[in-house]
Amino acid sequence: MYKILSKEYLNNTVARISVQAPYIAQKAKAGQFVILRSCENSARIPFTIARADTNTGSIGIIYQIVGGGTLELDSLSVGDSLNALVGPLGNPTEIEGINYACVVGGGVGTAIALPIAEALYKQGTKVDSIIGFRNKELVILEDEFRSISDNLYVLTDDGSYGVKGFVTNGLEDNILSGKTYDRVFAIGPLPMMKFVSLLTKEHNIPTTVSMNSIMVDGTGMCGGCRLTVGGKIRFACIDGPDFDGHQVDFDEAISRSKMFRESEIKSREFACNLYKKEI
Repeated sequence: MYKILSKEYLNNTVARISVQAPYIAQKAKAGQFVILRSCENSARIPFTIARADTNTGSIGIIYQIVGGGTLELDSLSVGDSLNALVGPLGNPTEIEGINYACVVGGGVGTAIALPIAEALYKQGTKVDSIIGFRNKELVILEDEFRSISDNLYVLTDDGSYGVKGFVTNGLEDNILSGKTYDRVFAIGPLPMMKFVSLLTKEHNIPTTVSMNSIMVDGTGMCGGCRLTVGGKIRFACIDGPDFDGHQVDFDEAISRSKMFRESEIKSREFACNLYKKEI
């Protein structure tokens, strides 16, 4: 059960696996996630369902190797099985009634943005996709986005590939050129989503952000994904992971994320020594 059917590396630190999970594949919708446990004593980790294939009964998971949990997951090979897999969890992304959308993905957040762009495109929505990375070596999923976008814009911070600049530059250029988006979907690092939301608020464009990146156990019990939305306390894994970007208190979320930086560094160093791998 939960056998790994395929595995490929999209860049040096990001990999994609296909996992046998027919029941999850039948029910999954864009924006939902699973919780997996690699081995019997592994930590539980939430991952967005990057793709659900009902024909093969499999789901796709894209992960970035950043610490012990993902290093342990990455130690598994094709033919191995996950110890546990639960899903689909979370509320599906609301995409109905949107005629023209812009999907903005930053870094590994593009893995979460891809199924949303695909779902929009398949329902007949016109889709502009803007994906941004620090440099050429980190670019992922370009071909996949191109196949489900009416227009694709690739940006890199250093200009080593595509257009030089940030995703906010690309989005602002499109808005000022006269593109009238019904909604913007932004998925990526917290600062990126913050500045996308500030930009779209100036132009009165409804904006959905995914707070998947701050989730820990995915059940609401740990409190790690607590955030303030419209002045009220919400939990990304239970109430989301999608929220109104104009209502999210990003400054608070960014401040809270920095509280765990020291422990994350120590965990990463321990995992690297354990698995004899640099990340």
